[in-house]
Amino acid sequence: MNIAVAIGGLAFLILIHEAGHFVTALAVKMRPRRFYIFFPPALVKWHRNGIEYGIGSIPLGGYVKIPGMHKPAAGDLDAHLEPARKEAPSVAAAAAPVEQALTDERYEDARAGMAGLHAKVGSADLSEGARRVAERGLVDVDDALAADAYWRAPTWKRISVILAGPATNYLFAVLALAIVFMLGVPTGATRTVEEVAPGSPAAAMGLEPGDEVVAVNGTRGESADLAEAIRSSGGRPVTVTVERGGSQLQLRGTPRLEPEDQVYRLGFAFGLAYESYGPLEALGRAFDTTWEVTKEIGASLGRLVRLEGRDEVASVVGITQVSSESLDVGFRYYLEVLAFISLSLALLNLLPLLPLDGGHIAFSIAERVRGRAIPREAYERASVIGIALVLILFFIGLSNDVDRIRGG
Repeated sequence: MNIAVAIGGLAFLILIHEAGHFVTALAVKMRPRRFYIFFPPALVKWHRNGIEYGIGSIPLGGYVKIPGMHKPAAGDLDAHLEPARKEAPSVAAAAAPVEQALTDERYEDARAGMAGLHAKVGSADLSEGARRVAERGLVDVDDALAADAYWRAPTWKRISVILAGPATNYLFAVLALAIVFMLGVPTGATRTVEEVAPGSPAAAMGLEPGDEVVAVNGTRGESADLAEAIRSSGGRPVTVTVERGGSQLQLRGTPRLEPEDQVYRLGFAFGLAYESYGPLEALGRAFDTTWEVTKEIGASLGRLVRLEGRDEVASVVGITQVSSESLDVGFRYYLEVLAFISLSLALLNLLPLLPLDGGHIAFSIAERVRGRAIPREAYERASVIGIALVLILFFIGLSNDVDRIRGG
């Protein structure tokens, strides 16, 4: 059950990321063509105001299709129409003027010619596969030629739409941490026993949850002082004075050496003291925390660039494991972990690498500076490099996760 909730949390973070793109695109009149909960193929779908909404069959995150991320080119039609050309040469004749207009960047002429090309593909004697591929290509080119296409929009609109995804993840991180601060964060251990391990020396001596430890071998103090008195016993019997029901009891037991860390313990845990904050102070502390974590993530990325800090990288496997384990501790801890994962998603997506959001922002700024569009080939080459780097990070993280799971 914990694994399912952890995976659901990751899917939610991806979904709100895509929702940020979607809502902002609508706000700047760059109408998305699709918005899915989970990834296609669709289990169910419906249309409203020219947008296809659906629930996908791949249960992770979400998907939004923004029209015309790149300038349309003749090659966009060529690949999709190839099967149709072979089956119906008349399609090639109808496509030729549109492809020439795209090559010459006469986009209005290309747009005007698309209606005839649609009609020709619709009337041609084509196999189902060839027709489906051709129609998909025509829809993509239609979107790229539309007045609300992404590549036509001013730079500020393009950056706003792309930045909205990471910004939504960042905002969620702040709000989630604010809720954590309002629920209460631990400020230290109390002297009250919260848990007694079954079969432990503490259980054998009669220690019970709710007991307040007053002294160990006569030593009084805070929980840290009492724990140190047990650890320093050297395995000799200790007398623990506790308060229970208004009376003081003296319990005697022998600490046991724990093999994993070679420390003497009785086998009980102190409870934690929590401090809660009002909404405004909690929000301020949440911003401070996200800033500190942002600096640490930046430092980690810097160490990776210097070929250091390889063991700090985690994949989806490790993230899911940590999320699942935090659920065992409590909801506030799970929410805190989810906030940090959301912040990590926001910051990693802002890396200036295609196809990440940061890469699209960087290219939009570069096009604004140079005053003209960057060639499609440059986008494609940059995407290959970006995908390769992201895959390297993923495999490093996966390797680390496997080692951690194996205890290596």
